[in-house]
Formats: sequence, structure tokens, C-alpha cells
Amino acid sequence: MSELANTRPSPSPNTGPDRGQLAQLFRQFIDPDFVIEDPETQKPYECDGLSMYCEMPLLVVLPETVEQVQQVMKICHQHQVPVVARGAGTGLCAGAMPNRQGVLLSLAKFKRILEIDPLGRTARVQPGVRNLAISEAAARHGLYYGPDPSSQIACTIGGNVAENSGGVHCLKYGLTVHNVLKVELITVEGERLTIGSGGLDSPGMDLLALLNGSEGLLGVVTEVTVKLLPIPEKARVVMAAFDSVQAAGDAVGGIIAEGIIPAGLEMMDSHAIRAAEDFARAGYPKDAQALLLCEVDGTCEEVQEHIERVEQLFHRFGATSIRTSQSEAERALLWKGRKSAFPAVGRISPDYYCMDGTIPRGQLAHVLTEMQKMSEHYGLRVANVFHAGDGNLHPLILFDANVPGEFEKTEAFGAKILELCVQVGGCITGEHGVGIEKIRQMPVQFNPEELAQFHRIKAAFDPAGTLNPGKGVPTLRQCQEYRSIEPPSAEHPAPSSCGGSHV
Repeated sequence: MSELANTRPSPSPNTGPDRGQLAQLFRQFIDPDFVIEDPETQKPYECDGLSMYCEMPLLVVLPETVEQVQQVMKICHQHQVPVVARGAGTGLCAGAMPNRQGVLLSLAKFKRILEIDPLGRTARVQPGVRNLAISEAAARHGLYYGPDPSSQIACTIGGNVAENSGGVHCLKYGLTVHNVLKVELITVEGERLTIGSGGLDSPGMDLLALLNGSEGLLGVVTEVTVKLLPIPEKARVVMAAFDSVQAAGDAVGGIIAEGIIPAGLEMMDSHAIRAAEDFARAGYPKDAQALLLCEVDGTCEEVQEHIERVEQLFHRFGATSIRTSQSEAERALLWKGRKSAFPAVGRISPDYYCMDGTIPRGQLAHVLTEMQKMSEHYGLRVANVFHAGDGNLHPLILFDANVPGEFEKTEAFGAKILELCVQVGGCITGEHGVGIEKIRQMPVQFNPEELAQFHRIKAAFDPAGTLNPGKGVPTLRQCQEYRSIEPPSAEHPAPSSCGGSHV
């Protein structure tokens, strides 16, 4: 491990062309207006959705053809210039934060849906296509795209592949990795590869699964072929309120034990319930301590049977109130509250930090209880919204960046939540990724031999380490540093911290 990790090449200060020279090379084949040098125009690219970490790039480029992306990669590889690929910038782990010595490669112009195949039930799209736009385009064929992150109105399919995004319906229909058939990839040397196939399976090693969730460390995705699903004949939501998190957590396990696989199974705690209701007016009971949203879909007969069983089960586990959607409009309104939870919480706190971790379903009540103890210890409120069905937590730590030391205290709180997830048999991320945000917790999740294997995979695709450097997998030296100090604090802030801001 030590030999491998300490000798893995890392981008050195740019010894090739300077900023101006590099820009001139790019302007030979990219519209000069989309080779951005000046800091003011670069400012929107300094961070992703986790705006607490930011950095200005050397250059920003916005190519519009695959051939232009190839040429950018060839030039950067020749001069050992770091490259960070970026989609819509809605990610929440600082994974798309620029490298100050490198090029920020924006794929915002790659926003065409190339083909909808209703017979094969597939869509071939460019990486800048918004998640929701795929379903909108496929709807006239009675089809839709299954993964639906809460940011689906803005997030792009390329970023979904990079982070292996999920959503409220991932329990039944899977994450991005389960819904992607093929990707077109540009390597660090500028070579064009196709991974996967249009069929349900392809020969050889499953490199497609490796690329989903690889966070831009292995290549630049320029085209994605996804599966499409038939729009269900019927879908209904049961909303159940509980007077304790323990009861709601037990009900989650009860549904799965009953043999019912809901299309979606979401939980919210009291802070999130009140914020979402004030924002969306979805009819959530504001006096509830926990709320479950359980959606079932399928044929009319199947949905009716499952709805009755779910309602009975919620009564058995002590639900204080139950409401079942009676129309498509009411179903959409109940989901609007859940999907609005993140912006809604922004109304009750100057700043918030959205975490992401995954735990076994049976540990839900225990983990939420422990998080409440941590909340009291750190003196910071935490609102919880999460995909209860697959144990993917999204704690929102509320803080005020204008209060000295509160940002660092928030980071420390977040680090403890991730460590708790690992302790109970879970992991440090479900769909947000590692990026810079969670790189300190990688040695908590993985042992030195496992981290060494990650480095070997990275070196196979990117020997010089110029693709999204400093993200995802820590070096041995970083591991030793992280283990020798406490979680982030005023004395030891997290990497590239630029102060708190609204996330």
C-alpha cells in the first residue's frame, strides 16, 4: 500500500503552457467565447451544490462536439494539465469543484436526446440532458426513466452516472447503475470507448458498473444509453404519521417483511415535516414526530390490494393518522412536500449542510436516536429526510456560517454521523459520492488493502492522476494525516474549505 499510494503520480504545477497559451490552443477548435479565462466569468464554476468548498480553475472550456472533448483531453494529457468534468453542478460532495491548476471541462452544451427507442425501451442521450427531460420525452410512448433524484428537474444524466444517483423510487426500480445499458467514454488520452451495449448484457468484465459512481476519476462520459420503463397503470401514496421515530422505523421494516416492495418509501422527522409543510402546503401533520410516504404502483387490482395491506400495517404499528391519495394531483402534492424538503429547510436556517450515508434498514431507529444525542452535544439542530426503504439517510445539519466556529462544528458533526453509519454496518455515501467532502472518512470505511486496490484501478485508467485529482480516494499520506487528528475543526479544517454558505 505505502509504495503504491506514495508513488502514484499527482499533477505537478503546470510546467507546460501558461493560462493564455493554453487558452489559445483551445480557441483553435472551440468557439473563443466558450474558452473562459477571466475570474468574473469563471465564478459560477467555483463549486458544485456543496458551496462550502470552492476553488477557481485555471480555465473553463465548453466544447460542443465529442471531437472537441477528445482534443481537449489530448492537449491536457500532453501537458499534464488536470481536468475536472462538470455537468449541471448540482452534486453535493464537492466532486465537481475545479482544480486551481487545471481545466474545468463543462458538458453543458451536450444536451440533446439522440434517440428514443420505444420498442427496445431505451433512450440514447448526451450527458447534459436533464434527468426529468428523459421522462418528459419518453412519456408520449408510455415510458419513463426510473431513477428520480430530488434534483431531477436540474441534475443531468452525466452527473447521475458519475455519482450513481438514486431517488425516491430507487427501492423498487434501482439506482442509476441498474438503469444504464451503455456509455460512451473519452479516456484521459483522448481515446473514444464504448462500454456496455444496447442489449440486456454484454460480454467481458462489467466495466459499466465500475464507471457508475466513479466520480469523474476514470474518464469523461459523452453519451449514455438508459433503460426506459412502462408508466404504471396506477400509483397511489399512503402518508402515515407517527408519534415517535422508533414506531416509524419499525413500520418500514414491517412493510418489507410483509413482502411488499413499494415504488417509494420515504421518512421525514419533525423538523423536516414542519419545514416542508410550510413551504409546499401538502397537508402534512405538523405535530407528527415522524412521517412515512409509501407509494405502491402497478395494475389497478394490485395497487388496491397493496394499499389496503399497507394501511392495515401502519395501523398495527401505531400510526396516529393515515391519508391515502385519491387522485394523481393529490399523489403529486404529497411527493412535492418530500421533494421540496431541501429548499424548505433553507427557510428555517441561515445555512444547512446536507449529509448522505447509508445504513441497514433495521438500524434506522437506533441511528436517528444517536443522531439526536449528537445534535444535543454539538448544539445544532438536524432535520432528517431519507429513502427509508433502502436506508439512505440525508441529515440536514442547520447552522449559521456567520457564527465563528459553527461551520467547523458542523463538519465535525457530519463526520460523526458518517462514522456512525459505518459502525452499524452501513457506508459513508448512498448517492452523493465522496468527492472532497467525505475523503476523510474513506479510511474509516476501507482498510489499507482496499484503498490500494482503488489506486490500482485509478492508475489503470489514469496513470498520471490528472482526472479530477484529489477527490474520492485518499493517498496513504492523507490517510495517516486524517487518522492522527480529530474530525474537522478550526485548527484542522477540511480540505479546500471556503467558509459556509447556503447548500
